[in-house]
Amino acid sequence: MASTATASYRSQSSSAWQSLSLSTGAAAPVGLFGRFLFVLIFLMSGPMDFSGQTIAFAASQGVPLASIAVPLSGVLALAGGLSILLGYRAKMGAWLLVLFLAAVTPMMHKFWTVTDPMMHQMQFVMFMKNVSMIGAALLVSQLGTGPWSLDARRK
Repeated sequence: MASTATASYRSQSSSAWQSLSLSTGAAAPVGLFGRFLFVLIFLMSGPMDFSGQTIAFAASQGVPLASIAVPLSGVLALAGGLSILLGYRAKMGAWLLVLFLAAVTPMMHKFWTVTDPMMHQMQFVMFMKNVSMIGAALLVSQLGTGPWSLDARRK
């Protein structure tokens, strides 16, 4: 029963992309451009998670085992970002980003502990930005990356 429902859902999500690409020739390139914009933050900030300065800052924020956790978060961000950009096993890459964001967001953007009004607002905005990126990653985890992807070529 579950496999029938899963196959039906996969068929529906696939056909959603197909109907988009059939209805407008712009859907595939727009999807690729959207993936690029979405993962740009992960690809640009991921390498910083290997620097001593970033590890020290995370430790000062109370991140446990920061010398291990921060570089590991960089690996998740880079692997997930590249996976979605290329559309290679993108649903798994999206789950890597969900894992990364779910761990990082409450640890690094504790707006509820900040007393300075300006910093409180900034941390709140960063927290909500990450929540919205979790939403986008969850969409990719269910819908995939569309016709201009390595995953689509494998079918």
